[in-house]
Amino acid sequence: MASHAHDPAPVLDKDGVRLTVDDAIATVTLTNPDKRNAQSPALWRALTEAGRLLPGSVRVVVLRAEGKSFSAGLDRQAFTPEGFDGEPSFIDLARGGDAELDATITEYQEAFTWWRRSDILSVAAVQGHAIGAGFQLALACDLRVVAEDVQFAMRETSLGLVPDLTGTHPLVSLVGYARALEICATGRFVMAEEAVNTGLANLAVPADQLDGAVRDLASAVLAAPRDAVIETKALLQGAQHRDYEAQRAAERAAQARRLRDLAGLGE
Repeated sequence: MASHAHDPAPVLDKDGVRLTVDDAIATVTLTNPDKRNAQSPALWRALTEAGRLLPGSVRVVVLRAEGKSFSAGLDRQAFTPEGFDGEPSFIDLARGGDAELDATITEYQEAFTWWRRSDILSVAAVQGHAIGAGFQLALACDLRVVAEDVQFAMRETSLGLVPDLTGTHPLVSLVGYARALEICATGRFVMAEEAVNTGLANLAVPADQLDGAVRDLASAVLAAPRDAVIETKALLQGAQHRDYEAQRAAERAAQARRLRDLAGLGE
């Protein structure tokens, strides 16, 4: 995929994750195409660190991946008795106490939670395979632009596990309970056309146009005033949990803040 003409120096570049910042746009890139950007606890820690290192100037965060696959999911080394160097294997984790296991999974999940912060808008650019943890990482973002060769799949259930990297809530929100259950229980592939038709993806484009389409989307977002985007994102996020009357009240309160701000009367 084409790169920017003036690639900025990385803010972070380790364990298969690179963060670059170009004014209001940050780009998080998965950088291990030889392993199809398979994920590990070290990669998750690097993703969490990328979120913490975002400068306050950043309004849009683009998540992309090098190579033909976005992410083939969890590195299968996790399922071996030896696991990863310096990491507890999944078998070791299973032998530990409930509190320890819960704390470990909570730490893993942190790599997937910051993308929905109200002060940024996150866009995943997804090509090729996005399987299991890869699917959940794409789901962690606010928006998804996909290449026409995309193949989403939630394979955890087929492996005797459950999706536990924060993907179940956005999946149900996007495609509904019945389709989400069917996707997870069967582990089947969801291709580009279905992804767009069900709301899983905002847009599908030929693979060679993926980076350009994401840049265009980011530019369109940046054209709107930052505070209005932040308030709108928070308003829409909250709509899932409010009834109609509560959402009406939330709209009024948010609009009052915007009007006072525009009139120079804000706090």
